[in-house]
Amino acid sequence: MVFIHNLLLILGRGIGQVMFQNNALSGLFMLIGIFLNSWQMGILAVCGNIISTLTAHFSGYKYDDIKNGLYGFNGTLVGIAVGVFLQLSVGSLIMLIIASALSTWIAYFFNQQRLIPGFTAPFILAVWGMLGVCSWLIPDLLSVSYTVIDTTQNINYFQAFCLGIGQVMFQGNTILSGLCFLIGILINSRKASLYTILGALLPIPLAILLEVDATDLNAGLMGYNGVLCAIALGGTGWKSGVWAGCSVLLSTVLQILGMSLGITTLTAPFVISVWIILMIQKVIRTQNN
Repeated sequence: MVFIHNLLLILGRGIGQVMFQNNALSGLFMLIGIFLNSWQMGILAVCGNIISTLTAHFSGYKYDDIKNGLYGFNGTLVGIAVGVFLQLSVGSLIMLIIASALSTWIAYFFNQQRLIPGFTAPFILAVWGMLGVCSWLIPDLLSVSYTVIDTTQNINYFQAFCLGIGQVMFQGNTILSGLCFLIGILINSRKASLYTILGALLPIPLAILLEVDATDLNAGLMGYNGVLCAIALGGTGWKSGVWAGCSVLLSTVLQILGMSLGITTLTAPFVISVWIILMIQKVIRTQNN
């Protein structure tokens, strides 16, 4: 029973860490949010989490990192991505195993250096690699449609806000997913929940200013990178809030640019924008010393 309890805690943290929450209960609420949108994606998320965590275990990585879900969250995202981009079949399940394991090995590489944090880069690289292989060798595995969006031409601000949170884990069909994610974050950190709200709201006026199509805005595609940026950089001081806001806006611009170029952006705008902000902060600190 103790083993099962500890395993569930690890898996729960592995889901919670997608949104920087080292809390199994937070992960549970996020998993509920995924199941409310799609039970298939919920199962795939758990499978990706388990595979990436087991890969870390059998690779002999640090137990504390495994225990805190640091090798589970990229696999969680990989599992969901398989449900989004690939048709469910034996072939796609094999790709799930390979890509989830790959995300763990890439995460370990990032953990071995101190130049830049990995964040969700292992997930991005693993899924880009998976999609590249499928497009080149087994195109029949690819889904015909990557996502389902609301086709209304009027901006629904509440929907854009909720789905902006839900799309962190590809959940763009019900506002309940995003609300469950927000509750999960609130359980662990009120500060992080406030930054989540900031990250989901701030991209909306910028997207409107840049004349982003209402369907993309309503689908939450402008907000999810901003949510991650805000949580990643948000602190208790006003300066950290400013940096977080700058990162949110930058990620929104990168998302718009990437989508206009036909790139499957995933969470790359979040990772790149936070890397840029961290490098700017490092330069400023160096000049002040």
